[in-house]
Amino acid sequence: MFVRKYLIPRLLQYFLVIFLGITIVFFIPRLAPTNPVERTIAEIRSRGTYLDPAHIQAMVDALTEMYGLSGSWLQQYKDFWVRLFHGDFGVSFFQFPTPVIRLIKNALPWTVGLLLTTTILSWVFGNVVGGMAGYAHNKRWSKVLDALMMFVRPIPYYVFALSLLILFGYVFRKFPIGGGATIGRQPSWTLSYILDVLRHAFLPALSMVVLGAASWFQTTKLIVQNVKSEDFVQYAQLGGIKEGKIMFRYVIRNAMLPQITNLALSLGQILSGALITEIVFSYPGLGHLLFSAISTGDYNLIMGIISLSIVAITTLVLIVDLIYPLFDPRIRYK
Repeated sequence: MFVRKYLIPRLLQYFLVIFLGITIVFFIPRLAPTNPVERTIAEIRSRGTYLDPAHIQAMVDALTEMYGLSGSWLQQYKDFWVRLFHGDFGVSFFQFPTPVIRLIKNALPWTVGLLLTTTILSWVFGNVVGGMAGYAHNKRWSKVLDALMMFVRPIPYYVFALSLLILFGYVFRKFPIGGGATIGRQPSWTLSYILDVLRHAFLPALSMVVLGAASWFQTTKLIVQNVKSEDFVQYAQLGGIKEGKIMFRYVIRNAMLPQITNLALSLGQILSGALITEIVFSYPGLGHLLFSAISTGDYNLIMGIISLSIVAITTLVLIVDLIYPLFDPRIRYK
């Protein structure tokens, strides 16, 4: 029953989303006015290099084949899926002749380490503290914390991030103003290098955790207040059950169910969060790489980053969806 009514529909939805998402990714860059082949030729000419028409045509043919732009759109689409299954996205335009997959491999650990970690931390902190504040909403500390979150949450992310950067990067100079590690340091699993990476990641992580936790806090607080007014909570109180047990096992646990769904939805915003965060802090992740690819009209790099992002995010959402019955017994018993 679980496999037929719950697992199979979600797996079908999973593959359908990936197929449609990657198909859209294939066509959107080709509708853009920027042509990477023409741009390459124009850059070569701008350097004062003389090329006769025969050399130019040969170069156009070679670049067209290299970027997967030869033939009709249908033929390009078929070739794209064949290369995709082999993990081949071609070479990058603005970092020619580096393969796209190598650039993604170099940038992916930075984005995963920063964005996925901060998303989970803000979710855990916001839900736990927000649940406690919602259960004790009449307490003074809960009101003070709620007022603080109401002040922080409406601040636009780029304003908050730039404020942290100016304050701790330029005024007090406690943290680096950009980059993922000190320039010139070779990556290694040494304590000094790890501390250097954490020091560079502190400001971007702080900006995302604070604003993310503020949003989760207010949402969970309201849900907990509604759950607390339910009859089963009052019966538990009359039955002499300890307040701590009621708060965590009855109230907050029930309030977490919609927040697990919201967590799956928020995972889909990781790429957009990476784009803004990594530009503000010059962080060497997928967002910064995608911005460079869009600026230079790098078809292969754009399609490579977004295609892998679609697969990764859809997979994370599927995992959250599949473990949801562990938290909600009503699904298991249907």
